[in-house]
Amino acid sequence: MATKPGGDKITRYIVIGMVVFVVAIGVVFSLVSSKSSGSAAAPSSVSKADGYGMVFNADLKGKPVVDVWEDFQCPVCSRFEALNGAYVQQLITEKKAKVIVHLLSFIGPESILAANAAACAADENKFLAFHSYLYAHQSPTENSGLWTGAGLLKAGAAVGLTSSEFAACVTSGNYSDWVTNVAADGAKKNINSTPTIFVNGKEIDRNTAYFDAAAFAKAVEG
Repeated sequence: MATKPGGDKITRYIVIGMVVFVVAIGVVFSLVSSKSSGSAAAPSSVSKADGYGMVFNADLKGKPVVDVWEDFQCPVCSRFEALNGAYVQQLITEKKAKVIVHLLSFIGPESILAANAAACAADENKFLAFHSYLYAHQSPTENSGLWTGAGLLKAGAAVGLTSSEFAACVTSGNYSDWVTNVAADGAKKNINSTPTIFVNGKEIDRNTAYFDAAAFAKAVEG
């Protein structure tokens, strides 16, 4: 087949240009995801020192510190919650551990909206109930439209969140900058999958401890 003189060179330039473009986009995304806002509104239980996580039993001493990194749209997180969620709540309510929940938003817009709504729920001391509800009713399809404004308000109502303050917080995206801060902190710490669990600053073995309830409890409490 005949080709125009210089055709291979032109094709090569196009390919090189596309590679440069993709790399540039990746760099921009990395820079954006690594930025955080020092003035972001956040629930009172959030600690900047703890990676902008939602902290339970903040003043507890001499007990394990459990960091849970998760995304409300993550199906593996839903599996983890179904198996270990009640135990994690027990750690909190019985003051057996300091638990820090980091709500990531890897999967897209509805992860951001759900994380914001969970922070709104925290304002009314309903974070844990709302958290459990979202995982129990997770959509099988990512960004399906389930966790948008109306769906999140319905989820809130299911756990007793019916105030105008909650509705305004959800619909305005009051804590969206805080969600960005959590994402930026996760990027700095190379958290690249969910769930990711640390106990006393060390990641536990996801292959043996995440989906074996007894092994998970042993990893936490020894």
